[in-house]
Amino acid sequence: MNRDFGKGIRHGIPIALGYLSVSFAFGMKAVGDGLSWLQAVLISATNLTSAGQMAGLPLMLGGATLTEMALTQLTINLRYGLMSLSLGRKLDGSMGTLQRLIFSFANTDEIFAVASSQPGKVGKSYLYGLMLTPFLGWTAGTLLGGVAGTLLPAFVRSALGIAIYGMFLAIILPPARERKPVRFVVALSVALSLCFRYIPGLNRVSSGFVIIICAVAAAAAGAAVYPEQGGEGS
Repeated sequence: MNRDFGKGIRHGIPIALGYLSVSFAFGMKAVGDGLSWLQAVLISATNLTSAGQMAGLPLMLGGATLTEMALTQLTINLRYGLMSLSLGRKLDGSMGTLQRLIFSFANTDEIFAVASSQPGKVGKSYLYGLMLTPFLGWTAGTLLGGVAGTLLPAFVRSALGIAIYGMFLAIILPPARERKPVRFVVALSVALSLCFRYIPGLNRVSSGFVIIICAVAAAAAGAAVYPEQGGEGS
């Protein structure tokens, strides 16, 4: 085995273990909402985005248009484009166009962080190893969750179903406690979401466009209110 490839695999194991539990919750929710375990696994095998998959699930089940689905995923996952541009400066000469396209499929937050922290340049062997183990962890977790969703009692599935939301809270709460701009954006997005949920007329807007409007409006308002504090712990 190529030494860089093996190093990438080792560095990807902690990511894979973290993905295992999150994708387990996704697989169980997908099956609980009406998909088969195979459909859930295919979604995870072709997407490595927990937020995108969770947002896309109700859209698919609700018969949303492809345009709505595409715009929702673009809004949620736009950050990956910025990560790729940043990481591009660390790639060595072995990363041609094809290799970059393959790696872009698995350039998640965690993989980006690990790859960016490596000293010097990184090449295709290391990156292939780094993305392989998280990919396997993500799909395997979805498979286990999907199968468990068909076997476990309803009350157990209901209890475990909150795991995915607990993950999102764990991501949001620490920076929200420390940084006022983050608290502002989170609170505004929640308020907007509640408006679209309960105000007559607004509650007829489809869930995909609600996600887009809330995300873009809250982010724009945060940038306007805190133009110089977005990157500081104030």
